[in-house]
Amino acid sequence: MKFRWISALAAFMCNAALSLGGPPPPHDVIKDPTSAPAKPSADNTPASPLDFTVKTIHSTDQKLSDFKGKVVMIVNVASKCGFTKQYKPLEELYAKYADQGFVIVGFPANNFGHQEPGSNEQIDRFCKATFGVKFPMMAKISVKGDDQAPLYKFLTEPETNGDFAGQIGWNFTKFIIDRNGNVIARFSSQTSPDQPAVVDEVEKALAAKAADAK
Repeated sequence: MKFRWISALAAFMCNAALSLGGPPPPHDVIKDPTSAPAKPSADNTPASPLDFTVKTIHSTDQKLSDFKGKVVMIVNVASKCGFTKQYKPLEELYAKYADQGFVIVGFPANNFGHQEPGSNEQIDRFCKATFGVKFPMMAKISVKGDDQAPLYKFLTEPETNGDFAGQIGWNFTKFIIDRNGNVIARFSSQTSPDQPAVVDEVEKALAAKAADAK
């Protein structure tokens, strides 16, 4: 009962914030899997979101390159948002396709309506106890503003992420990266992970082999 009340209040705050000048979420952008691996530039700057190293929710280093060759969904999450219920379809999507090479990487962030106020330990307990989350969760970061994490700077700037760039509009914005390490889709907060457009894109990416696959 308490969680339902918090979710209802969070949803109201979320919608109110958007109506009072918060940026509207970008349209979903969906493309086919690529045929070539992401290539580093001449100055060796990252060419893929998987070129970054981040901290896990347990404060250990996680090289996102460990996920190369898989289909990866990167999503910024929050515990007290109207979209928090998306944890359930996210976990269901992960459970269904993990053995085919699919992984979801969750990044808690407190940038929108202070809807992720807890510590990493609190977030971890909440996700496991409330939604049974088993997909990898990373440490709390910032996805916009002066303290924006380098990974999200890469994901939101046109120079590095082309048609998929643009400021993160709210919690539960989702990026899909194909087996070649290239971003092939961006879905807004309103697009639930169980909607056909998301599922179809994941399945299409899983069916495509990496360019260097034997």
